[in-house]
Amino acid sequence: MAPLRFSANVSWLFPELPGLPERLQAAGRAGFEAAEVAWPYAETPEALASAARAAGLRLVLINTPRGDHEKGEMGLGAVPGRQKAFREGLEQAVLYAKALGCPRIHLMAGRVPQGTERAAVKGEMEMVFVENLRHAAGVLAEENLVGLLEPINTRITDPQYFLDTPQQAAAILQKVGRPNLQLQMDIFHWQIMDGNLTGNIREFLPIVGHVQVAQVPDRGEPGSSGELDFTYLFQLLEDECYQGFVGCEYRPRGDTVEGLSWLRSYWDRQGHPRTGQ
Repeated sequence: MAPLRFSANVSWLFPELPGLPERLQAAGRAGFEAAEVAWPYAETPEALASAARAAGLRLVLINTPRGDHEKGEMGLGAVPGRQKAFREGLEQAVLYAKALGCPRIHLMAGRVPQGTERAAVKGEMEMVFVENLRHAAGVLAEENLVGLLEPINTRITDPQYFLDTPQQAAAILQKVGRPNLQLQMDIFHWQIMDGNLTGNIREFLPIVGHVQVAQVPDRGEPGSSGELDFTYLFQLLEDECYQGFVGCEYRPRGDTVEGLSWLRSYWDRQGHPRTGQ
């Protein structure tokens, strides 16, 4: 069984530092070999690529643009009437992914439009999402990139988000039927929506292209107190031969580096040749 590979989500970690380049440097010093960025678009792709190289990191995941943040948009993939903006955002994400050498893009579904009921628009939103995903799969395939669908919990984090369970995401992926589209498993969201993590991980891992972790319910580091036993979950991922990255997408409860003691302990057990202290 190969040890798990971890990536630092620098949109969440090292919040005491002002910008993504500085956070990438901190992630490299902490011993990470990979990083992910939710929205890299405030920086030029060249500047980010240079910062990642200087830090000894490879970028493994970015998101498509949110859309109009002032209007409350959080992705556009399933939003009726926003197909053109979604495709423009996809082109921007591909441009960044190519410059960064980043192989995966999270194709954000977006929120149920304000003033509408989820049940009333679910069918239309799914139809729009499937159409956009088929388009995205073709664009990504030309660049040898993978698109990811991430369910986000609607109990705590984002009550209006369209895609909220692995079952819903897997059904949409089956409808789209493209091999370069996969599932993004954020264990934080999956636990809140459905629990049954052992069963769900075993069922859906064959179509998972990326994993993210945070403790429940406070979204702290895996070493903090909460509902989840990450020693067990990491062993389960190893036993199931997961080969992708595990993204550290959590809210540090104190100093980020001090809070990485859980990861240093994992690396020590695995004999990880890290440089970070």
